[in-house]
Amino acid sequence: MDRVRQMFHHHPAPASDAGDEAFALVKAAAECTYTCSTCADACLEDSDPAALRKCIRLNLDCAEICSVTAKLIARPGPQDQGLLRAQLDACAAACRACAEECESHADTMEHCRICAEACRHCADACDAMKGKLVA
Repeated sequence: MDRVRQMFHHHPAPASDAGDEAFALVKAAAECTYTCSTCADACLEDSDPAALRKCIRLNLDCAEICSVTAKLIARPGPQDQGLLRAQLDACAAACRACAEECESHADTMEHCRICAEACRHCADACDAMKGKLVA
């Protein structure tokens, strides 16, 4: 990830001075992408994966949304602020929904507890980045 920070620093036309928030979001969204994918895979190995259908779907949806969010934010040049705001809202909402579902399994599934933490962290990073967007 240090290379991503270097790329932000050396970009010839950054859209704002929110490089720290952008870097934190790229890192959190990438971590959430892989954590959610792994959680879904772990849920599929449960003795009754059908009972975890909602969790698996939210994991997969959250992973996809986080992946797109990381890619958008990793392009620090000028972008459409309305589009970014909508993406950040969608990412935060997906992360919170996934975290809530995973927390309901966290007492018996450590992977769900870890996933919920990653999702909450990513949602917070989305909110911080949204606060840096130009109105």
